[in-house]
Amino acid sequence: MRALSESAVLPGRKAQAGIKAHVWEKNGKKLLVLFALTLLAAAAYMLVDVNFQNQKLFAYAMKIRAPKLAAMVITAFAIGGASMVFQSVINNTIVTPCLLGMNSLYTLIHTAVVFFAGTGSILASNSNLAFAVDLVLMGAAATLIYSYLFKKTKYNVLYVLLIGTVLTSFFSSIQTTLTRVMDPNEYDTLLATLVASFSNINSEIILFSVILLAAVVFALRRDLAILDVITLGKDQAVNLGVDYDQCIRRLLLGVTLFIAVATAMVGPVSFLGLIIANLARQLLKTYRHSQLILGCSLFGMITLVGGQLIVEHAFSYAIPVSVFITVGGGIYFLYLLLTNRRV
Repeated sequence: MRALSESAVLPGRKAQAGIKAHVWEKNGKKLLVLFALTLLAAAAYMLVDVNFQNQKLFAYAMKIRAPKLAAMVITAFAIGGASMVFQSVINNTIVTPCLLGMNSLYTLIHTAVVFFAGTGSILASNSNLAFAVDLVLMGAAATLIYSYLFKKTKYNVLYVLLIGTVLTSFFSSIQTTLTRVMDPNEYDTLLATLVASFSNINSEIILFSVILLAAVVFALRRDLAILDVITLGKDQAVNLGVDYDQCIRRLLLGVTLFIAVATAMVGPVSFLGLIIANLARQLLKTYRHSQLILGCSLFGMITLVGGQLIVEHAFSYAIPVSVFITVGGGIYFLYLLLTNRRV
């Protein structure tokens, strides 16, 4: 009887293994194409309009462009991974982690520093200290909201999303009030820090950001491994032995920390996560998050690197790449909303 049952199960396992291999083979080619496009965009960004004849000018160009490229790669990975996980946890493909309030909190922090301390203060002029302040305050807010309040709301994800939306309006209202009574000259200086830009990257924080993101991924490795199960729904996940509420809380905390790192490093990049997450879902057509997160990150790298290349050489730094992403993301959001796509 045991031999009969094993013989019946074995073909089913072989069939599942064959399906997995087919999906990986099909999406593997698409991911390779995305990876090749990412390398092409990176090579173009590093080598376009570079003087190869003069070694000093070549070395100077590499010194200026390498930190920017590293920052764009890190930002794309952080926002792409956070957006894909956030959409899966919320079970909605037209939401973005900016609803959690981190972008508004970032603008409020910088506005408050300039308003109370001035543009000449060490908090405003020292980029390392400003990054530390942004990261500490946003990390503390994320821990409070998605640990304490999540428990208080009895692990209701929709309540947490509502809290994030309310906090976004609250932070924006305070920031708007401060800018109305601020000195006009200081306000002009402040505007440059409120728009995401890769033109002036602090290379000293890149390594720290990589280490912090790697630590978060390592801490959440078990939760990320069962993300495919979590997206089946709470009842199915609990029946399969998953501590659903605690897992969701840890994942939401990880999402906010990823967004906090990316925002503190380059500024708020609204709608980037919405664009690249949905593009990855439409291209790969799978529910395996190992592929979706990788595809989403690659789309983000292509978007940021290619966009920055256009900004620098076509528009001569006149318009930040975040402006194009915001406009394009808003149009894409309306398209997704009107067509009611659930990819």
